[in-house]
Amino acid sequence: MDELDSLITDWLPLPDIAERLDVEVSRVRRLIEEGQLIAVRRGTPVVRMVPALLIGDGELIPHLAGTITVLRDGGFEDVEVLSWLFTDDETLPGRPIDQLRKGQRGEVRRRALALAL
Repeated sequence: MDELDSLITDWLPLPDIAERLDVEVSRVRRLIEEGQLIAVRRGTPVVRMVPALLIGDGELIPHLAGTITVLRDGGFEDVEVLSWLFTDDETLPGRPIDQLRKGQRGEVRRRALALAL
């Protein structure tokens, strides 16, 4: 988890995610179960939390779910998916999460597919 702490500084508990998305917490749990969102257990007390950057303006960032699916299908665990999304990639340039937030799915997805092989 220490690696994630150095990569991701802004985390939100599920009720805050629900508020930002204007949905019930049960819907946020369903989004996590369906693989459209990633939450990890952290904090004191330990609760499921989501990186704030996975949420855009009242919605999930574009193309997040597909990228999560590609990486999970390639054997990535959730912590590894988050590490990859939030780690600088000189060839993008920047972090995959920033590219997804801009709607730039193509290069991010190509790199995810290459890793998943």
